[in-house]
Amino acid sequence: MTTLTEADALEGLRDALGLLKDREQVAERLLDSSAKHSFDPDKELDWDAPFEDGKWFWPPELVSLYDTPLWKRMSEEQRILLSQHEANALASLGIWFELILMQLLVRHIYDKSATSAHVRYALTEIEDECRHSKMFARLISRGDAPWYPVSPAHQRLGRLFKTISTTPGSFTATLLGEEVLDWMQRLTFPDERVQTLVRGVTRIHVVEEARHVRYAREELRRQMVTAPKWSQEFTRVTSGEFARVFSDAFINPDVYTNVGLDRREAVAQVKASGHRAEIMQTGAKRLTDFLDDIGVLRGVGRRLWRSSGLLA
Repeated sequence: MTTLTEADALEGLRDALGLLKDREQVAERLLDSSAKHSFDPDKELDWDAPFEDGKWFWPPELVSLYDTPLWKRMSEEQRILLSQHEANALASLGIWFELILMQLLVRHIYDKSATSAHVRYALTEIEDECRHSKMFARLISRGDAPWYPVSPAHQRLGRLFKTISTTPGSFTATLLGEEVLDWMQRLTFPDERVQTLVRGVTRIHVVEEARHVRYAREELRRQMVTAPKWSQEFTRVTSGEFARVFSDAFINPDVYTNVGLDRREAVAQVKASGHRAEIMQTGAKRLTDFLDDIGVLRGVGRRLWRSSGLLA
């Protein structure tokens, strides 16, 4: 009796993007890349250097109030202060999301062969995410702005999602959390207007997250081809709802109060901002194009993605 390997079982299977790649070969390449291009933020970055006067903590064009009437009334000093608080809020959001992601990865590999390259890479990614969470926490504690936890409602929704999520739903959410922030960070680390420490943090995150995105994309393609129909449809709906949660959590309104702005006015202007809508849709476009190609953005799920503001 001949036992089929995964490569044999998937041979000839394809989606709109072409033939599926062998899971073990993808993982082996990612493990090689991890061995060559991984960083220890504690040693790589100068945590003791003082922040530089007049430099931003996030590119101004990516600050939520940019180009709004309120922004035009703010002093340069207050704008930079807002960028610091929003950078901390995004780092706090990143920690929340990575804690969810690590739990989803552990669930994914729970019943898989511990000797496979696929599982070894998942464990390597968990190592990366532990370092990233510690790096974000250290960045938050480095300045005067506080930690910004997500709201209690979002905490509860995150706990529910990671409990009920299927494998394709988990990898769709993984990509949502990684790719929008990744797009912003790719604009941040080469920007000389931004604080050196923030640029260093985003550079490390971009390099290592590129592997995580590749792993999640390849696995999601496989899942959307091989998962039962009910699971595919469940993924479309839950990913759309998670997109709504993520988009809402992306801005923590407490930042406005803490920099001396009227919270209600600031939130209203962000919601009405054409620039902000364009930033979020542009940041998500590479992801939404991919999800559209592999059949995630259909039916109710597509409508939920539109209502999140991430899909035009």
